[in-house]
Amino acid sequence: MASPVIVQPDANVYHAPPPTLLESSPTYRMAVEQLYKAAQLLPEIDPDIINRLTIPKRSLVVAVPIRMDDGRLQTFLGYRVQHSLTSGASKGGLRFAPNVDLGEVAALSMWMSWKCGIMNLPFSGAKGGVACDPTALSMGEREKLTRRFTEEVLAIIGPRTDVMAPDMGTDEQSMAWVYDTYSMKIGYACPEIVTGKPVELGGCIGRRQATGRGAVYCILESLKELDIAPESATAVIQGFGNVGSVTAEELAAIGVKVLAIGDRYGAIHNRNGLDIPALLRYAAQHPQRSVVGFPDAEPIAADELFAIPCTVLVPAAMERVITAENAGKLRCRILAEGANGPTTPEADTIIDAAGIHVIPDVLCNAGGVTVSYFEWVQDLSQLMWSEQQVNAKLKELMLGAYQRVRAVARAKNVPNRIAALSLGIYKVAIEKQKRGLFP
Repeated sequence: MASPVIVQPDANVYHAPPPTLLESSPTYRMAVEQLYKAAQLLPEIDPDIINRLTIPKRSLVVAVPIRMDDGRLQTFLGYRVQHSLTSGASKGGLRFAPNVDLGEVAALSMWMSWKCGIMNLPFSGAKGGVACDPTALSMGEREKLTRRFTEEVLAIIGPRTDVMAPDMGTDEQSMAWVYDTYSMKIGYACPEIVTGKPVELGGCIGRRQATGRGAVYCILESLKELDIAPESATAVIQGFGNVGSVTAEELAAIGVKVLAIGDRYGAIHNRNGLDIPALLRYAAQHPQRSVVGFPDAEPIAADELFAIPCTVLVPAAMERVITAENAGKLRCRILAEGANGPTTPEADTIIDAAGIHVIPDVLCNAGGVTVSYFEWVQDLSQLMWSEQQVNAKLKELMLGAYQRVRAVARAKNVPNRIAALSLGIYKVAIEKQKRGLFP
């Protein structure tokens, strides 16, 4: 098989976005670089449209003051970025993390636009965040922070405008607070304002597991393509939050041996395979839900995780963790990106040259927004689906998207990432092009 072509931006056609508050963010610059590379496959799209897509439609920065449990008044910085409103209501998670900044949120909103485009969902991309350490906050402080943030962004959110979902540092309960705060303001219950909320409040059965489950559907297709039986495959997972833990559980259930798992506190390894059900029970008993100290495994350094030989490597935590410095150490056949933006463009070049089969983030973790769409539709129609219906439809859409990406990759002889991005960008860009510019 011929080596994939590494597409480079054409400086004569596309220009760098004008200086903004975003340019200092390496994550934002990475998202723009990916956009320009993928746009090379879209000669039918006006370059001015591509240049326009580098700047988010709307960015709101807010102060979020709350009274802490000890009586102090503390003010946090919050963000909500709507990358586009062309394809429908903007859609994206709300994350609570210490290093959240405007550039990171803008990049995540851009990737969400492409993700919705790849999956053919009637959503545009958005993202939100508050710079805080959620593990240092009490339940009451998290509730105050979530409700006050909702109040501050009230003017730009709505079920047909911008719909939030959980992300890093937030969960079903967080979405329940957003739902309640918004509903109190408008005077009636509006469950369609958020997705990923508790089932009792109109949440979708299977939404919590959707991102990890969707990633596993893609991994199974990749194993089939490479003629590898799941029972003979091994996996290493970085991250044991919602995505990492569900991916580990689902992989173990189909016979894949999970050799190692890492989280923000450390990493563990068992060459004979980790007992994932026992590990899930162990993590659930600890406030930080960490894998560290699991008795049936040995600790390893976090930087050793990516170098463990395995069939499938799943980065399921933060952005930009696979770089030019460590990409050459990867010993996997498949790189399944459960996290958003885990691989830098410099690392992509090394990985493509090594022949590693990449399932890019905008495809691999699209199960979450896909089932969020199911939840939104159910809330609008007030007609709920069974878990069997949700899982069957998720699998159908994920496998369809996977095959579309692979078809473009083969036809154009480009890496899977470029193929996937080109599909997502095309949908958004062609809609902008056909709608025109007002006024």
